[in-house]
Amino acid sequence: MAKKRVAKETKPVKVVKKADPLFPSRPRNSGIGGAIRPKGRDLSRFVKWPKYVRIQRQRAVLYQRLKVPPSINQFTATVGKNEAATVFNLFNKYRPETQAAKKQRVKETAATVASGEDADSDKAPNQVKYGLKHVTTLIEEKKAALVLIANNVDPIELVMWMPALCRKMEVPFMIIKDKARLGALVHQKTAACVCLTSVEKGDTAQLRLLQDVAKEKFNDNAQLNRKWGGGIMGLKTQAKLDKRAKALAIEEAKKLEVRGRA
Repeated sequence: MAKKRVAKETKPVKVVKKADPLFPSRPRNSGIGGAIRPKGRDLSRFVKWPKYVRIQRQRAVLYQRLKVPPSINQFTATVGKNEAATVFNLFNKYRPETQAAKKQRVKETAATVASGEDADSDKAPNQVKYGLKHVTTLIEEKKAALVLIANNVDPIELVMWMPALCRKMEVPFMIIKDKARLGALVHQKTAACVCLTSVEKGDTAQLRLLQDVAKEKFNDNAQLNRKWGGGIMGLKTQAKLDKRAKALAIEEAKKLEVRGRA
């Protein structure tokens, strides 16, 4: 009988891939900023933050380091949380009309007049006034009853003079945290300042109370208009100055000891 031929098992040939010159393979790097993030380490200081974040952080540090004149420093003294809540409760009652509401009111008034009936006053109801020029005019004419100024207007020169004008015209004013909160009152993204000219009879007592608080804390507060800000050194500089002061104290003690012996 003829022997059966057994096919030999062929071993698979390993295909060696050629390195791609455009995309060379790189080994993993477990160092800072490499491929693997070490566990339990805060690497936020090594992050390259967006430019606007860097600018606002640098501005905050500069306000601490440099000496800030009183006219700018007064914007750091804002009203407290409870007082701000009371102010916003009052101002929320007098939010200005939206465009749709105003259109509807004018339309109803026109229809009433056309029908021959006596229309109520076409004047808009008591409402919050806003806009830098408008509020400034109301302050100059002494029509503003209470003015709210935002503490974070950028650039600050837009409202830097307003507290001085309010003091001169004897108009009560308050410095409030966040221009966005003032903007929300008047259906805008932000507002540098807002004011009330008048309120309903039921809210007169509350307005008078807020006026007294504003005069006490802002208008009649002479310290607020004289106090400089800033001048706070960093931790390293403070440690250096403390070390220097201790060395000087030791030196003085040695000199006194020598004089005592003499």
